[in-house]
Amino acid sequence: MTAIPQGRTRRASLVSAMCALVVGMGLTGCSEDPDAGTNGVGKLPAAQIQAKTKAAAGAVDAVRLSGSVVTSGHTYKLDMSLKADGGTGSVTAEGATFHLLRVGEQLYLKADAAFWNKEDGKSGEDGSDTAAADKLDGKYVKVPTGDPSYKKFSGFTDKDLLLDGLLTLHGSLATDGHHEQSGVRTIRITGDGGSGGKLDVSLEGKPYPLRLERAGGAGTLSFSSWGKDFALEEPAKDETVDYGKQLPTS
Repeated sequence: MTAIPQGRTRRASLVSAMCALVVGMGLTGCSEDPDAGTNGVGKLPAAQIQAKTKAAAGAVDAVRLSGSVVTSGHTYKLDMSLKADGGTGSVTAEGATFHLLRVGEQLYLKADAAFWNKEDGKSGEDGSDTAAADKLDGKYVKVPTGDPSYKKFSGFTDKDLLLDGLLTLHGSLATDGHHEQSGVRTIRITGDGGSGGKLDVSLEGKPYPLRLERAGGAGTLSFSSWGKDFALEEPAKDETVDYGKQLPTS
């Protein structure tokens, strides 16, 4: 048996490593198949990739999404864990951070006194508004279903509503090479060359969406923990304030 020279082995290893790097960066020039050992969606037309990733996202029970969404001129930073019957996480808007929790139809909002003072926009001379804000500080406040805030905030906790709205690229669809997100190989699809959005889809396991750049600079979101269940329970009574039919923020 003829021994392979050690130098040749090193060179072969180096070439293999360089090819893996080139493939991971979405470039060409190595003979390795970038779709080898993947789920195969990288070989499909962009429209089929989008259809498959939407189907995969819709079929799974839970997901975590984080990043920013720009809507109606406002930027919201999200870090939400979502599933079919509700969600929980934090939202930051205009420098204020609050926590949302929805279990079934019941929605709760938790924030500090500064948030409630700012939202209320009033400060009575007798200090009544400050006192009310202090009572809400750090408590889960039930959001009445008829309150304008309910529709606004519950959308951040609705998995299907969020994903249906977010995972749509605008314009002509095309693929934009092989990439990598958090160590996972992806295929990128774009709308109108990127101006209509960019979506990285996993090439490993199910074709879940992993990263989205929304059209028109309307935010960037990362998706993770697909299918990983998490606890979702209503807060204890001593942690909850029922403000009645309307929040002080409305």
